[in-house]
Amino acid sequence: MTADTIGWNIRDWSRAYRNGASPEQLLEQLRRQIELDEFSDGVLRHGSAWISLVSDVALRDQLTRLSELKQEGAALPLYGVPFAVKDNIDVRGMATTAACPEYSYQPDSDATAVRLLREAGAIVLGKTNLDQFATGLVGTRSPYGAVANAFNADYISGGSSSGSATAVAMGQVAFSLGTDTAGSGRVPAGFNHIVGMKASVGAISTTGVVPACRSLDCVSVFALNAADADVVLQVCAQPDPADAYSRSRTMVPNKRIRTLGIPAAPSWFSDEVQESAFQKACERAEDAGFQVKQIDFSPMTELAELLYQGPWVSERYAAVGEFLQQDHPGINPVVKAIIHSGAEPTAVSAFKAEYQRKALQSEIHAMFSTVDAFLVPTTPRFPLTAEVDAAPVEVNSQLGTYTNFVNLADLAAIALPADMRTDGLPFGITVIAPAWSELSLSQFAAHWQAHLALPEAPVMLGRKSDTSVVVAVVGAHLTGMPLNHQLTSRHAVLLEQTLTARKYQLYALANTVPPKPGLVRLSDDALSEEAGHSLIVELWRMDVSAFGAFVEEIPQPLGIGTLELVDGRKVKGFICEPEAVSSATDISHFGGWRAYIQHLKAQG
Repeated sequence: MTADTIGWNIRDWSRAYRNGASPEQLLEQLRRQIELDEFSDGVLRHGSAWISLVSDVALRDQLTRLSELKQEGAALPLYGVPFAVKDNIDVRGMATTAACPEYSYQPDSDATAVRLLREAGAIVLGKTNLDQFATGLVGTRSPYGAVANAFNADYISGGSSSGSATAVAMGQVAFSLGTDTAGSGRVPAGFNHIVGMKASVGAISTTGVVPACRSLDCVSVFALNAADADVVLQVCAQPDPADAYSRSRTMVPNKRIRTLGIPAAPSWFSDEVQESAFQKACERAEDAGFQVKQIDFSPMTELAELLYQGPWVSERYAAVGEFLQQDHPGINPVVKAIIHSGAEPTAVSAFKAEYQRKALQSEIHAMFSTVDAFLVPTTPRFPLTAEVDAAPVEVNSQLGTYTNFVNLADLAAIALPADMRTDGLPFGITVIAPAWSELSLSQFAAHWQAHLALPEAPVMLGRKSDTSVVVAVVGAHLTGMPLNHQLTSRHAVLLEQTLTARKYQLYALANTVPPKPGLVRLSDDALSEEAGHSLIVELWRMDVSAFGAFVEEIPQPLGIGTLELVDGRKVKGFICEPEAVSSATDISHFGGWRAYIQHLKAQG
């Protein structure tokens, strides 16, 4: 490929097009690359993330329409960005199989979410594998093969949106659509080190989606980072008159998440590594400034049990039960047994379960008077594929411990990568808040990801080079300061505000326009309790190609060196030649440049 687009996020695609790249060239090359990776002698690899790829002709048709939209002056926030669609969601011109070949049909139109994304400039590259009829959290219940975990093929990818998640983790597309009734938009995100956004029920239309439990179904978004997930959500989350379950977004005040409720007695099913990873994640949350508070999760556990042990399985039977009564070789026997059990509950049991759901929902919603959101492990364990094969229903049920209750309780959730487990597998957390809290969840996610500063999945998998550099700025380049534009104009991204190690002094330099500070590291001999200071800095991430031009704008006596942060990390950052401080003013006691500037303004 002329340009290696594997692993690109939305920002990477947008940058390439700003720099003059052609969607036709890049996307046709990417499609060929996926075809080489996923096909053997023209036959799709068994267990691939994909069920079908868009044809060359269909891709060119999309590119022609993209060009027309651009000429018409349409707003195209996703211009030329490739995405994948779970194969229980309709894409015009491609078969919808729901991972059952005999069920396959040709839709007349796009699902509403797909249509909105195409109108925003995004390009469909294909349909992805799933647990058949979106019934499962394991990613193994497909006649097209079990989708392996992106990090270790011996472990499950998670389902039912297995293909959509792994296609993103492997960097084949920038984002993808899944569905989430019981956790299918979150479990595979947690297992593959990506973001899974499950918005409020009804926020994204399910028109054109093969139903699982129609009253609970959600279209979900997988992305490499939280900012990308939010961009996609803003495009997709539109009321749809064609969907009886579509809801207009309720205007709720944006509430900053500060207090997180965690399970007081979490279940781990003997996975001590997962337990340890969650304990570490809670510590990281506290380090990031959040309060963690134990709460009783028994109402959530009781509600979760209703999803598969109560009459909601009847909704699955209402959707595809008659089809599954036929004897087709492509039908998964576990899926068939689960859905067939939905024929048993009576209307009386359905009403009784609904009364129980409403009572538990009220109890759960009351908890948000004491915490802003729930923080849970996305899953309580990380099973091997062999363990799922040995106990498919039991393991699947365990995986839904912290996901099954969310839609029944009318909540929104986002699954996020956390620190890797000690065995090298991904560990994910999920943050859960009341319906229509998507903005609050996105803001939490941005803060969380900035604090952890973890590489995206394709970088960790060695499928994308990390061509970015983190720079610590201390003065005129801070947010809102006169030279901050030198960062923002190069599309640098603010990661976090933090502190240097207690080894530095800060000086206000003389005769600089605009005013600038100089950061000087003390020698080991000069360090003392009085001399060394821990000073406020901002960390910004920028592409290495832009970093060179940025450094060229830095005047003497300033330069770029290596700074040590309070937590031991070492990053590139502003330093000052020691000779310049002889005529400068020591302002270390202010703790940072912004406080010093505010002091000057107060003095008039």
